[in-house]
Amino acid sequence: MPQHTPKSTTVHVRIALDVICVHSYLGYTRFVRAADRLRAEGRQVRVGFLPFELAPGAGTEGEPLLPVLERVFGAEAVRQTLRHAEQLAAEGLELHYERAVATGTFEAHRLIARAARQGRAEQLVERLFRAHFTDGLHIGDATTLARLAEEVGVMEDDGSKPVDMTAETERLRAELDRVRQLGVTGVPVFFIDGVRPLHGSQPEAALFAALREAARTTPGF
Repeated sequence: MPQHTPKSTTVHVRIALDVICVHSYLGYTRFVRAADRLRAEGRQVRVGFLPFELAPGAGTEGEPLLPVLERVFGAEAVRQTLRHAEQLAAEGLELHYERAVATGTFEAHRLIARAARQGRAEQLVERLFRAHFTDGLHIGDATTLARLAEEVGVMEDDGSKPVDMTAETERLRAELDRVRQLGVTGVPVFFIDGVRPLHGSQPEAALFAALREAARTTPGF
């Protein structure tokens, strides 16, 4: 009799994050490592992103980040931020706050949604994090976003019709509202099917355990 080969399972994950949030960057970096471990076991992990604005309504003029932090939160916040950057070097994150740019992220989230429709959201999210925290790029600037999109292969449209910017804006605003209605008040939050939501920059081990549990309970297809 022919042997039956078990069908692989797909674990579905949605991650609420903001690309100017260092905890989101750390949590996403750990998640990617955990997901890669599960994928190495022959499982599939499908990732979607939920938008969250750390500073809703913030402008995109682009100011040096550290002076903004000092003005809003005080000098101690700057010192803590710089200490945190040194600690996260051990995680492989290269954080250059001295050249980071404070900006709103509505347009970045719009681009992530477009990338998701083209199957390139994971690549774009990683590039946006690195652009903000490592490269010191202004990720609220339209020209910068267009260049980053081109780097990861995100097209301006699908080639069949022009982008309806009004419709995109309305969809994004509705999704931002929906995410807050889910009870998300801080990021990151990991929604892994079959597992209770995980809040904050969870350790890699905790994320891997949650993914393994989801894979165990997800039926084959």
